[in-house]
Amino acid sequence: MTKALSIMSLSLTLALASAITPAANAQPQPASRATLENYENLIQTLPFDDQRSFDEAKAGFIAPLPNDGVVKNENGDVVYDLKQFEFIMQGSTAPETVNPSLWRQAQLIMQGGLYEVADRIYQVRAADLSNVTFIEGDTGIIVVDPLISAETAKYALDFYFEHRPQKPIVAVIYTHSHVDHYGGVRGIVDEADVKSGKVKIFAPDGFLEHAVAENVMAGNAMSRRASYMYGNLLPRTPQGQVGAGLGPTTSTGTITLIPPTDVIKETGETHQVDGLTLRFLMAPDSEAPSEMFFYISELNALCTAEDAVHTLHNTYSLRGAKIRNPLAWSKYLNETIYEYGDTVEVLFAPHHWSLTGNSRVLEHLRSQRNLYRFINDQPLRLLNHGFRMTEIAEMIEMPEALAQNWSARGYYGSNNHNIKSTYVRYLGWFNGNPATLHKYPERDAAKRYVEFMGGADALLEKAKTSYDQGDYRWVAEVVNHLVFAEPDNQAAKDLQANALEQMGYQAESGPWRNFYLSGAQELREGIKDLPAPDTASPDTIRAMDLDLLFDYAAMRVNYEKAGQTEFKLNWVFPDTKQEYVLELQDAALSHMAGHQVPDAAATITLNRTDLDDILLGQLTFEKGIQDGKIEVDGDPDTLSAFLDMLDTFEFWFPIVTPVSMEAANK
Repeated sequence: MTKALSIMSLSLTLALASAITPAANAQPQPASRATLENYENLIQTLPFDDQRSFDEAKAGFIAPLPNDGVVKNENGDVVYDLKQFEFIMQGSTAPETVNPSLWRQAQLIMQGGLYEVADRIYQVRAADLSNVTFIEGDTGIIVVDPLISAETAKYALDFYFEHRPQKPIVAVIYTHSHVDHYGGVRGIVDEADVKSGKVKIFAPDGFLEHAVAENVMAGNAMSRRASYMYGNLLPRTPQGQVGAGLGPTTSTGTITLIPPTDVIKETGETHQVDGLTLRFLMAPDSEAPSEMFFYISELNALCTAEDAVHTLHNTYSLRGAKIRNPLAWSKYLNETIYEYGDTVEVLFAPHHWSLTGNSRVLEHLRSQRNLYRFINDQPLRLLNHGFRMTEIAEMIEMPEALAQNWSARGYYGSNNHNIKSTYVRYLGWFNGNPATLHKYPERDAAKRYVEFMGGADALLEKAKTSYDQGDYRWVAEVVNHLVFAEPDNQAAKDLQANALEQMGYQAESGPWRNFYLSGAQELREGIKDLPAPDTASPDTIRAMDLDLLFDYAAMRVNYEKAGQTEFKLNWVFPDTKQEYVLELQDAALSHMAGHQVPDAAATITLNRTDLDDILLGQLTFEKGIQDGKIEVDGDPDTLSAFLDMLDTFEFWFPIVTPVSMEAANK
């Protein structure tokens, strides 16, 4: 645990530069004939004449974002820049290199500014990946989901106060445990006001645990993949990043966290906040592990967090995450319809635009309910017939009403990968065919495939023919074998890049586009020597409990370095009055709270605050011992041996080429 935990959170990808100038040797290709045919087919089959979404997105507009949507930190560094997307002009025709449906969504989500959602409810949109909502109580302001960064949150609050009366913030609501819904909290409130009771912070049960822990155990891999999902390294051009489908892009400022004061545990729980009645509905294991809706009785206004936004969402995130539950998701929306359907007049969310009018709100809620129910039930029907994951995803077509509903299109999630996630949720990765039970690893199988196909030259020649025919999926599948068999074969990587690029141009999902184009970029240019992002803020580290910290350490034990070593270590934390014992046996590290053992090799005594400093890279164990902050009673070599067997992780590992086998023992 000597290395700062700068690689443990999804949010660390947000610290990447918001725009990267493409390298001189990068050569994006124009849209191919097959891509143009796909473009024209979509123009003919989707209802582009339907402009209702644009009318609804413009409703309540008060003022555009100040400074063209550019936000800087206290050092003058840009942490968010909406101006980079000014090429996505309202009313413009989609470039041939962008799926026209995704371009339509990009035009909608780039409409930044201050909006009046309804009486006493205001939103600042497009000042980050998410919206921040300001609800005006009798004497103060309730803030809902204060963005990713303290800088963008402060920018949004200052902007709001330019147009509305200045009142104190009396409460903050975190609707769920993803960073774009709490990370900017210190930009709008002072923790001293929270501790004094002047400001309440409401959050769903399990919020703090999941906000801190969701991305710890697989955090490095998850974060590296997120750099693809959000297109962090792609230029903002018609050949590159055109938004994330869910919002414009992610800010790169200071991520903060203040623990909630009021944890909502049950559906129906009601709180009076500054003259308003807030009624909560729990929605765990839907879009986030910890999530909730709320209804404002006096305003007939409903917030459904991220469970009913204007896209098909992810039931599985391509960055990597635990699979979500579309059945529960659908049921929460159904419960909401039956509970509030008679009275609701306003629907708002921390992404996209709001809706007003009872019939319009119910129309949207019902279609979203049906969407997630369909994604749960239809894959189950087919898997019970014996069909397998990949073919099920190709077999299922959305009902016409959902397929023609712009707010049900796959701009963030996709039908294909969500349907696959339902299969895996119920049956796991194995498709039942024993031929697939013990397949060769990709790097080993690749060489065999290339040999079976007649060698590298023959494979490339056949793949080029498939490329000319527009069969990019097949090119990507086949040439991937050659890339993994011969990672230095640039001709193979260039062809693979060209195929992925055309697939990116065709993709309707923002994350799919970003994955394809990021893969093409890496194949052409390799991995750049960029600084590893570091956003494991002090708030995050200090919010982690010791059980999670020791679990994280256990995950890093390298079994080859551990060998047959066995030991027990007592840990004592005087400031928090906590004790732990760690036991290593069979290369597995276990821990138990509230215990000490007499046969421990050593007892390590230190304050939790000093451990936090170690995790943040501000102190080393050696310096702590030298300064008397850490006391080791017993054999200090055992502690050193333990620390030496913990792996560290490189952030910039390859994704579209094989990882070096030496990486397994770093």
